[in-house]
Parts: sequence; structure tokens; C-alpha cells
Amino acid sequence: MGERAQVAVGAVVQRDNELLLVRRATAPDVGAWTLPGGRVEHGELLAEAVIRELREETGVVGVCSNQVGIAELLPDSAGTRAHYVVVDFQVTLLDPHQEPQAGSDVSDARWVPVWDVAALDLTPGLAEFLSANEIIDTIA
Repeated sequence: MGERAQVAVGAVVQRDNELLLVRRATAPDVGAWTLPGGRVEHGELLAEAVIRELREETGVVGVCSNQVGIAELLPDSAGTRAHYVVVDFQVTLLDPHQEPQAGSDVSDARWVPVWDVAALDLTPGLAEFLSANEIIDTIA
């Protein structure tokens, strides 16, 4: 049957007109900016996974809220990415003044003004996903 798609989660965390992003420190897409998130562990609820990944990657603590959308990441031509089905959730901050600190799998974590997000080196499809779900303005 071959390899199967893996389930992952992403955290859409907003503060005023800012979006919390992390810079990947591992393959694939090293150096690209993305939402905090990662794979769901066996026996873990999606809501638990998104809060765990957010805390591991940024130190930020929040509460899982509504589902924003689903994104699929397909293997790339170099075979450096598996097939992921990513369920993204809105996360409400417990402390809106908390500043992120880069943790596991990321080299940086920061609040980015929403009008600057599309200009960053983002992971494939992220700008389109954020625009389609009205997190950032429509991209050109």
C-alpha cells in the first residue's frame, strides 16, 4: 500500500494586527516562516496536539478554539517532504503580552504584522491559505 499521509496541526495565533510565526530550523523548508505546529502523536487529540506544538515551538500558552481550515502538503520532487494533512486551529492566548521564544524545530519565533506576512519567505502555500481564510489580506 505504500506510505500514508500523516496528520499534523497548525496554530493560528493572532494578537491585535499581528500573527505568530516561526522560522523552520529543520528540513523541509529550512529557513522558511510558517505557523507553529507539527505532527499529531498516537492517541493525541487534535486540540491537544496544537497546544503542545505551540508551547514546544514558541513557549506561548493558549486555548484551542475554532478550526480555521485544512491544508495538504504533498511530497516535493526531491522527496524531502512526506504527505501531510494539516488541520489548522485558531488559538486564544492565555497571556496576550507573552513574547514567543524559539523552541524545538524552530530558529526564530515572532509576532509579525499581518500586512508584512506575505512578504516573508513562507512555506509553500501558506500565504494562499492565510489569504483564503481571511487571516491576511488578499495577496497579489
